[in-house]
Amino acid sequence: MLVTRREFLKTSAVTAGVAITGMGFVLTPVEVHAAELRKNLQEAVRTTTICPYCGVGCGFVVDSSGGKVINIEGDPEHPINEGTACSKGSALFQMAGGNNVNRLTTVRHRAPGADEWTEMTWEQAIPLIAQRIKATRDATFETTSATGATVNRTLGIGSLGSAAMDNEECWLYQKFLRALGMVYIEHQARN
Repeated sequence: MLVTRREFLKTSAVTAGVAITGMGFVLTPVEVHAAELRKNLQEAVRTTTICPYCGVGCGFVVDSSGGKVINIEGDPEHPINEGTACSKGSALFQMAGGNNVNRLTTVRHRAPGADEWTEMTWEQAIPLIAQRIKATRDATFETTSATGATVNRTLGIGSLGSAAMDNEECWLYQKFLRALGMVYIEHQARN
């Protein structure tokens, strides 16, 4: 007996549904949550956007209400992803401010040799970062190589880009790093 993949999946889904229902699982809380979300979405402002995680450019629909993101889902009318989302894109909702209690919202700093992390403001952190970049660049900058070729580089600093940067941000960031003379530049985007 030959069973197609589609028939196998349909049979498996029906069997799982019957088994779950027979075990007494109640889906009422999920249904209530879904109904509440549908009600909130009717009053929300819908905006389309592009996923920031990689260069594919998948489309998403963002629903917001009262200045807060309440739902993000794949855009079914987008020609690239047609409403689907990878594992990173599926977690876009957690990137929105206030939707993930585990997301850091302050700058954390651990001083050299310290055991504890301390919080600081961006006004304190940005000058500190700039001073350390400049000091390292000044100490490690090379204008010529051992063979006498002009290189104008620093091998003392490297950069690992963020998978949450879009293509335009990556381009601008790379231009900035190259202007500093950096050679070790990498990016962690995943498709």
